Amino acid sequence: MFLKYLMISSHSNVIRNIKFHKGINLIVDSSEGHITGNSVGKTTVLKLIDFCLGANPKNIYEDPESKKEIYKLVKDYLVEKDILITLCLAENLDNEDAQNIIIERNFLSRNKIVRRINDVNYVEGEFEPKLTELFFPEHTAKKPSFRQIISHNIRYKDLSINNTLKTLDRYTSDAEYETLHLFLLGCEFIKGSDKQEILQKIKQEDTFRKRLEKNQTKSAYEVALSLIENEIEVLDKKKSNLNINEDFEKDLQNLNHLKYQINLTSSELGALNLRKDLIDETTRELTSSASKIDLQQLRIIYDQAISNMTSIQKTFEDMVQYHNQMIQERANYIAKELPVLIDKIDEKNLILSTLLEKEAKLSSAISKTDSFEELERLIVELNEKYKNKGEYESIIQQLEDVEENLRSYEGDLESIDKELFSGSFEGIVKRQLNKFNKYFSSTSDLLYGEQYALKYDKVLNKKGQKLYKFTAFNTNFSTGKKQGEISCFDIAYTFFADEENIPCMHFLLNDKKELMHDNQLVKIAELVNKNEIQFVASILKDKLPNELKNEDYFILELSENDKLFRIESNKNI
Repeated sequence: MFLKYLMISSHSNVIRNIKFHKGINLIVDSSEGHITGNSVGKTTVLKLIDFCLGANPKNIYEDPESKKEIYKLVKDYLVEKDILITLCLAENLDNEDAQNIIIERNFLSRNKIVRRINDVNYVEGEFEPKLTELFFPEHTAKKPSFRQIISHNIRYKDLSINNTLKTLDRYTSDAEYETLHLFLLGCEFIKGSDKQEILQKIKQEDTFRKRLEKNQTKSAYEVALSLIENEIEVLDKKKSNLNINEDFEKDLQNLNHLKYQINLTSSELGALNLRKDLIDETTRELTSSASKIDLQQLRIIYDQAISNMTSIQKTFEDMVQYHNQMIQERANYIAKELPVLIDKIDEKNLILSTLLEKEAKLSSAISKTDSFEELERLIVELNEKYKNKGEYESIIQQLEDVEENLRSYEGDLESIDKELFSGSFEGIVKRQLNKFNKYFSSTSDLLYGEQYALKYDKVLNKKGQKLYKFTAFNTNFSTGKKQGEISCFDIAYTFFADEENIPCMHFLLNDKKELMHDNQLVKIAELVNKNEIQFVASILKDKLPNELKNEDYFILELSENDKLFRIESNKNI
């Protein structure tokens, strides 16, 4: 696939429409005098292409040297103006009817985000798989990923600018590079993705084991567990030897209930005795009132009444008898309740006596029990020991699970490596490598008069895992020569992929090509202009060799007065 155009727009207003062609495509500055031409947007063009192919939008407005620093002016402009980036790729630039793939992305978020491929919007998790399906339709494994496959086509980050094969981030493992390079060479190994997943799982299990053994090793935990089990046994014996009433709580509850019943019975008995005493006192008072009557005074009153009332028929003696009889009847009525009260009092006394006897027995049983504070202390200590025992057992079990998982993963890895490093597969690797080196050496000989080649070594990583490790071998360490080696590799790979019918991108994005010697840059231009390759380079115009100061090669000229996004002139869009 070739780059056809890159469009920057806002609400249908086109800010830039950069059209690409075969051969050399230069993005230059047209600044004059002391102005450097830096920060005008040359590298950003490469970043925008990368962005459309799945890169993080932060790359556009984030300081590459300090991720926390952002170019606020650029970010605000991209968001507030709803800038849309459109990248069109074509299968053939010479045929207008050839298949085109149009990718559109913006810098908004949530429901306003645009992540379209051929007018279909995709969520983040679907976007890269769709690109893989379109550009590498026969590649169905998870690894290498689409972004990894095209990493050597897009070189603007320091790592990929200065390394021929190390085109991913610095955290990428050798196993990932192994899978990537085998894929690029057309060494079909469908278990490469499985191997990476297994290695990742082994790494996770190792990390987990280190975290578990941060304080102590597994053997130390096992020793500690053994000691704790001994301590628990000793404490259990102490606990069993205590003279503890197993029914203590029940007896204590019964004692409290007895005390309640005793109090209640005593209260009832007191009320009954009080009532009896009142009856006795009333009876005595009534009897006393009958015996202490003043009969002489009563006679005088009676005689006076007769002298005034002749109709009185009762004698004085009758009246006295009647009075005393009434008092006696009243006393008898009040005293009639006494036998019942006495029976109740006797009954309550009996109940109280029984309750007091039970209370005495329970109190004696409870008082003979060993200290419950001692029991509680032992229980607290035992609980703490069991807590530690459970913690250690859990850690030991987790470590045993980790060891079991590692044995399983290492067994799977051994099975894969048996196939990967078999004589037949290694023969395929050598054959494909020889084919690639034919193009690599001829391209480097054309550009430098030297022959570069790719080689592999079977190495063991820090974990003792076997890997194919690919390197470009040469004796050149100057920056300029390294830049040339990288370009030779990328161009040679395009030739090789076409010969082997391996799908590949036919564009190569390169930043800082002013680091390369003029003669080599001219030769690269001559080579790509004659072949089906797009070589897109950002470079300072005053660093261009005279042979390349050709308007036909320029796809974009920028300057301090005309920067890429034209933010100043587009504020009112």
